[in-house]
Amino acid sequence: MKNKVITICILAAVLTISSPCQVRAVVDVLPTVETEPANGSDDDTADDACIWIDPTDPNLSLIIGQSKDDSHGGIHLYDLSGHELEFYEHGKMNGTDVRYNFPLGGELVDIVVASNRSTVSVDIYKVDPSKRQLKRVGTIPTGRTQIYGVCMYHNPTTNEFYAIPNHKDGTVQQWRLLDDGTGQVIGTKVREFDVGTQPEGCVADDEFAKLYIGEENVGIWKYGAEPTDGTSRVSVDTVSNGRLTACVEGLTIYYTTDQAGYLIVSSQGSNTFAIYQRRGNNDYIETFRIVSNDALGIDGCTTTDGIDVTNVSLGSAFPKGLFIAHDHHNTGDDDDNSNFKLVPWDSIANAVSPALTIDTSWDPRAPRPIRLGDFDIDGDVDWHDLRTLVEQWLTRCHIDEWCAGRDINKSTRVDLIDFVILAAGWTGPLQI
Repeated sequence: MKNKVITICILAAVLTISSPCQVRAVVDVLPTVETEPANGSDDDTADDACIWIDPTDPNLSLIIGQSKDDSHGGIHLYDLSGHELEFYEHGKMNGTDVRYNFPLGGELVDIVVASNRSTVSVDIYKVDPSKRQLKRVGTIPTGRTQIYGVCMYHNPTTNEFYAIPNHKDGTVQQWRLLDDGTGQVIGTKVREFDVGTQPEGCVADDEFAKLYIGEENVGIWKYGAEPTDGTSRVSVDTVSNGRLTACVEGLTIYYTTDQAGYLIVSSQGSNTFAIYQRRGNNDYIETFRIVSNDALGIDGCTTTDGIDVTNVSLGSAFPKGLFIAHDHHNTGDDDDNSNFKLVPWDSIANAVSPALTIDTSWDPRAPRPIRLGDFDIDGDVDWHDLRTLVEQWLTRCHIDEWCAGRDINKSTRVDLIDFVILAAGWTGPLQI
């Protein structure tokens, strides 16, 4: 079935070959570690993965990888050397994501979500950091027929957590996650919309409250991440622009302490990864690919599905952070099963010109929300934002887009209250 999907993506790529936008030369980076193969009998059973950061010793952090094998699918736990520590045969797993400090049973725990295609549900796990194990603490039936990818969103102001699964028919759902009082996690559906055609990869920016979704044969969309943000969206890039080749697959965000950073996207049809600015209009930066590290006997990445990245120093193995990518066809010792490739973040950052930021100080357990009124998302509420507010002054706003966020209090009009909120968060100079 996966090969059929890949074939469809290749055909879509051929039909949309066009390059009206400037595309920089692709840079090559080398993997330094690969995981043991994913469980299953197919040639491509691995899919998505996420990185869990150990709170006391980053050397003990985990790679949480999915196996979508029809008969023996589940969740793999790997250490940073790629060795499998645990496997949970819980079904045909596809997407995954992690968030920290979820209130459950009177304590703060780290939770992992996974889209279970066998049960068409979102499975929720809590991490036991002392044992480096997972425990399933909830299952949310989606009521659909073909679940696919999933990501999470955490609002650091309200401390609300959400699972956001998508489905092959184009449906995207948002479920608020709650402690049911017995140590289990339940979900309440708070939003549902149609992205158009089949999506899979998605990632939420917790600080900017944005949700990025990859519509596989179309491109990247940016939505608001809040349940009240409706269906308003902006195109970040398309497969017709020459920087992405269908299918558009995994998406991930590299955070920095100054609220900059990068959006990274798997361009499956070209075996590459596109980098965009995290701020503003997500301007395109560069494209890289993972090639064979012959010295270590590790092959490169082809036809990548899921990806993840962390800025956090993971000890001696990855002191400047880590990027991880699914490899469709592992040509190492076992070429029958796919796996995941690990690349030091500084290898990617220094391969790009000018070099990308390396910032190991941002803490994923303490994200900071974007300031109200920072419309251009540059980290400051200043005269540029005031000018933007004035341009929409007294404008009537649609409920699903709130005048592109200028209606800060969502009253359906840009007015004095919005000005007061902006002024309260002012960080810019007092003179133009």
